[in-house]
Amino acid sequence: MNLTNTDEGRVEIKRIGRFIRKKQTKEQSFGGRYMPLGSSPVAGKHSFRVSYASSLSGAIAMWLALAGIWMGICGASAKAESLATTSEKIRVLIVTGVDYPGHDWRGTSRKLQEILTKDPQIEARIVEDIEILATDVIFDYQVLVLHFKNYGPPRREADVYRNVEAFVKRGGGLLLTHFACGAFEEWPEFVRIAGRVWDKNKRAHDPWGPFEVRIVDTEHPIVRGISSFEISDELYTCLGGEENIHVLAVARSRVDGQDYPMIFTRQLGEGRVVQSVLGHDLRAYEPEIYQEILRRAVRWLASGK
Repeated sequence: MNLTNTDEGRVEIKRIGRFIRKKQTKEQSFGGRYMPLGSSPVAGKHSFRVSYASSLSGAIAMWLALAGIWMGICGASAKAESLATTSEKIRVLIVTGVDYPGHDWRGTSRKLQEILTKDPQIEARIVEDIEILATDVIFDYQVLVLHFKNYGPPRREADVYRNVEAFVKRGGGLLLTHFACGAFEEWPEFVRIAGRVWDKNKRAHDPWGPFEVRIVDTEHPIVRGISSFEISDELYTCLGGEENIHVLAVARSRVDGQDYPMIFTRQLGEGRVVQSVLGHDLRAYEPEIYQEILRRAVRWLASGK
């Protein structure tokens, strides 16, 4: 129940109650003491009784009406609270605006937004400027999506780094897609958040083409009940880092025959991180299974479920 509305209801009932009592007093005074000139005491007494009875029945009717108003306020408040609870959405901010020239970051960010908002419980906004990360705006969201690769430090470098780290440690969810593993090259501590980052000394990826993404933890909420699937994409082999990660899906390289992590999670402070190195172009976002994984990732980042 909305307590503010309930308090307002009480105040309103008291206010109307005072009005009724004043009205009764005036009617009684007029009927019992201030009889019209030329009227008899009997008429005045009768007038008082009629007026008092009338005001009493009116008061009862009014109080019954107020009881109905009170119940209406309580019912409407409870209903409003129920609707607010069921309609509360997961707020997602997709940050993009710069990337490798071969990446259609504008097209893929809009596709990502479209995929996520197919879930009616998710609302996603796109900002094409990584400087947004230097502001407190990001703390109005539950999930932050890094969908970019910058080739130089942000203008407000220290603020960006501090905010991104604080966002996750305070309980926010962070999703990194495709070449976001290469974001913030100039920030050595970024690997502690991302779990794995682009290592330019390693082979970048297999040639673009179809390959199988194999689920390796079938019990995790993000991939529970999901089978392996095929995707046409770049199979990244360039990740480096020693941080603890939980791998959900891998793919086997056709070049060297090794398995490489495609989707994994990481816990940092009170927050959660998901990284998916899939998503080179629009075709990579076509598989329905992968779309469902992305939506589940956002839900898990926001709630742990």
